[in-house]
Amino acid sequence: MFNMLSGTRKALVEDTPGLTRDRNYEEVTVRDKSFVIVDTGGFEPETDDAILAQMRTQTLVAIEQADVIIFIGDGKAGAIPSDREIVRMLQKTDKKVFYAVNKIDSEKQEDFAVDFYQLGVEPIFPVSALTGYGMGEFIDALLEEIAEEPEYPRLAEPADAAIKVAVVGRPNVGKSTLINLFLGEERLVAHDKPGTTRDSIDTLVRHHGKEYLFIDTAGIRRRSRIVDRVEKYSVIKAFRSIDRADIVIVMMDAREGVTDQDARITGYAFEKGRGIVLALNKWDLVEKDSNTINIHIENVRQALKYLSHAPILTISSLKGTRAVKLFGMIDNLYLQYCKRIGTGELNRFLEDTIAQNPPGMHRKTKRVKIYYLTQPRVAPPTFTLFCNYPESIHFSYKRFLENRLRDVFEFNGAPLRLIFKKRQGKALKEARRQKSRMS
Repeated sequence: MFNMLSGTRKALVEDTPGLTRDRNYEEVTVRDKSFVIVDTGGFEPETDDAILAQMRTQTLVAIEQADVIIFIGDGKAGAIPSDREIVRMLQKTDKKVFYAVNKIDSEKQEDFAVDFYQLGVEPIFPVSALTGYGMGEFIDALLEEIAEEPEYPRLAEPADAAIKVAVVGRPNVGKSTLINLFLGEERLVAHDKPGTTRDSIDTLVRHHGKEYLFIDTAGIRRRSRIVDRVEKYSVIKAFRSIDRADIVIVMMDAREGVTDQDARITGYAFEKGRGIVLALNKWDLVEKDSNTINIHIENVRQALKYLSHAPILTISSLKGTRAVKLFGMIDNLYLQYCKRIGTGELNRFLEDTIAQNPPGMHRKTKRVKIYYLTQPRVAPPTFTLFCNYPESIHFSYKRFLENRLRDVFEFNGAPLRLIFKKRQGKALKEARRQKSRMS
């Protein structure tokens, strides 16, 4: 139903009870009327299970915040005792409630909805959110309750206004707990049972007048341990969340250090060119002395040598220790991530750098020349260098140029991309033009 109304595939769909656990928000427009829809986890009125209890709390919060409520029954399963309890609870609210019986795919199946009349409510809408059967009449009734001019503030500013931050890591490292800490409320279900988060949930956080779109993701385990199809989908969505993020916070358990799976997650974010912050969580559980933090940071640097530029922070998302410092790191990293350097300034830098340390020889007979340097794009900062023999530029010299760019232009933590291209006629003319300007 959520995906149908929003026109997205944002919510995971699978024939598995308890799949949705967190509140999932989406702002939609249907027939020129805009409103926010909230998908909630399955509601169990009575349960001793800790996760189901948290899901129930999440649903109660959503009911309290909503103007209109849609109760959805399962037409194939029929009315069950928990449906009756849920309906009785909804009747005690002062909210408008719509009663829909889902999975009614045709007129012949409408008899399946009759069972729900025993709940003593009407009208009941037999619908199929999957095929669209009956949805026209249901949406007509729903839109009558939606004001022409919504009185609520927009769920978020346009996507580009907020820095998009994906929080990724293995199961049970504290990702949801961190976002709940920033929000000051239990917005996401957090539990010490691995795999609690199954969806990628977008949460807008405001801090000191700035907006950050935090994306909580499912814990990513080794492929050999993923046997559940739902978890497979969740992991795919977690990696897609990295794809659409600006900054990625890779959360690790400080007690365990960098595991193979941590390295896999971090490597994917690095290959995608995302700004990366390494957060060592559960620092409150680590036995410490005066040199503990230095040892842990050095171990991380050794395990992830290609991320020597990435900032590292020890935190406790449960107790809040140093977690607020992440905002400053995100801001600083994002500024570098979007920084652009003028072409003239870059080529003055190139001329000085080559004069101090030339790039070497091609096949020991011809000198390698780098003619021209430009920055064609940001996010991540990408630099193109035109030269005569790009294949002969050694890896160590490429790393030298990258480090020099970081030092001179203060790209302290951002990922940099260096592309070496063979000189073309236009590139050579442009290089000569730049040199004449500088002279």
